[in-house]
Amino acid sequence: MMNENDKHTTGALNDADIVVFGGLGDLAIRKLYPALYHRLQAGQVNTNSKVYAISRAEKSATEFTDLLKEKLSVSLSGEKPEDVQKLIDMCTYVRADLSQDDALADLKPYLREGKEIVRVFYFSTSSSLFGSITKNLSAQNLINEQSRVVLEKPLGNDSASSKAINDEISGYFKESQIFRIDHYLGKETVQNLMVLRFANDLYENAWNSQNIENVQITVSESLGVETRANYYDKYGALLDMVQNHLLQLLCLVAMEPPSVLGADNVRDEKLKVLKSLRVFDEKMIQKQTAKGQYAKGSIKGEAVSGYLEELDDASSNTETFVAIRANIDNWRWAGVPFYLRTGKRMSKRHSEIVINYKNVPHNIFPEKKPIDNNKLVISLQPEERIELVQNVKVPGPGGYRYKPTSLVLDYSSSFNDRFPEAYERLIMDVIRGNQTLFMRKDEVEASWDWVDSITKLWKETGMKNKSYEAGTDGPGDDVLLKGHEWNE
Repeated sequence: MMNENDKHTTGALNDADIVVFGGLGDLAIRKLYPALYHRLQAGQVNTNSKVYAISRAEKSATEFTDLLKEKLSVSLSGEKPEDVQKLIDMCTYVRADLSQDDALADLKPYLREGKEIVRVFYFSTSSSLFGSITKNLSAQNLINEQSRVVLEKPLGNDSASSKAINDEISGYFKESQIFRIDHYLGKETVQNLMVLRFANDLYENAWNSQNIENVQITVSESLGVETRANYYDKYGALLDMVQNHLLQLLCLVAMEPPSVLGADNVRDEKLKVLKSLRVFDEKMIQKQTAKGQYAKGSIKGEAVSGYLEELDDASSNTETFVAIRANIDNWRWAGVPFYLRTGKRMSKRHSEIVINYKNVPHNIFPEKKPIDNNKLVISLQPEERIELVQNVKVPGPGGYRYKPTSLVLDYSSSFNDRFPEAYERLIMDVIRGNQTLFMRKDEVEASWDWVDSITKLWKETGMKNKSYEAGTDGPGDDVLLKGHEWNE
């Protein structure tokens, strides 16, 4: 059933040929196909559209259909089987060994011609294959004016490798056709940052260094690396999470108002933030960053292994926790620390942005009990909500007793409609050609330049991981926090 949100975003859509490279992978099965299903149900994906799953696995059409039906019965449990079957009927399996020059010859006959047909090439593979895929698409003349390419992270493992990948793809696709995806930007609460700030004078007038003490951005996970151990060990928390997710959230919090809500207008403002980030030196790296690696411990009473045990490599120095005190050297944010924190095997799974306001300059109340500062807490997961913490009087006689109390906007209770997943919105934006929630090439380069300054100095100074017990919130670091405390 179409909800109110769908009514406002539904428009006449072109048919789409959606080609998913890595079509049997975890991301495709868990996120992409369910996202397409829900948009199909909402009437936003035309029933004439086609989905082509590309993989090198030897599978017949029947084996692929059976596999897809089995997997979707889990991720779409509770949905009507006949509705799920409509999506399955739209899907076709095409085997392709991308190491071969004519790898996509079997795909070519399937793709339809015509200006009204949008072609979406979704690269849900290792970025090391992006160049090969792109060359194969070009060799079969499959790239046209209606083509879009979606790139999953990570794009390389440093500035040089990222630039090489982007340059290779830019040789075949225009920048207007390239969609560098970060699923955090598709979350409703993240997008609501724009409305919260720029549609509410109350917040925007106080969104500056005169009123804000510090900003905290936390993405914590209770899970370990598990089956991703070998992949994760090549990147670590800094590259896996900070370089994309956390920096994008920082940009949305710190950016100036764009003149209009156009893709390049928004991305221009985000780029200014990235270029205003203070680059680290040897003195700063010791006082303003912390890195750690989880040891064995317990999560909810259950014993869990440490990172080195999961990886089975006692020599690994890959960090599973990072905390950073970042500075934005511009007029609005001078002197306001931005604390970034992410880690695995922490006490709970949650992602949030906390705006900590400055305290009142003078306590007029007789008890002189410390007054808690106001804070705006924007929760991204597991629940999506916005919470304003303010001080109120405790009811009853006996003077002015006060305590912090929350005003909560809980999306699930405030909006009765189903809450779309991030990938649903992002896939529809790709089909529509709207790049607002996707990273531009110069954004990616600027974020890598800043992150590279951290990795370079970690290596040069021989900075070691601090061990933290699984089930805790990482190694403490009072120097980094500069007298502040993490929101718990």
